Amino acid sequence: MSQLIVYQYPKCSTCRNAVKWLQNEGHDLTLRHIKDEPPTPEELAELIDKSGFELKKFFNTSGEVYKQMSLKDKLPSMLVEEQIKLLSSNGMLIKRPIVSDGTRVTVGFKEELFKDAWKAL
Repeated sequence: MSQLIVYQYPKCSTCRNAVKWLQNEGHDLTLRHIKDEPPTPEELAELIDKSGFELKKFFNTSGEVYKQMSLKDKLPSMLVEEQIKLLSSNGMLIKRPIVSDGTRVTVGFKEELFKDAWKAL
């Protein structure tokens, strides 16, 4: 099976479900605590690029930190580089889990999406 890096938050049930699903598929996982060890701006830019998603997909818009910082109103006026730096400086702003094998990237956990991307062959 492939080696996957999983940016996750252990207290997050969605993250725990994703990790369990990936382990059940036989993947070797490197778990990175998204709060204590968020992706660097360079890593985040690479993940965004490989995912094919817009940057806004990487924000945890339902999270407390996002709401407390009133980012819904602030993000539209921020440059992409500023947004990436902000995400990298506070892992709790990042939607989780992020899973990557170095080529593909998924954000969040939806079983159908995981089946398409990470189903064991």
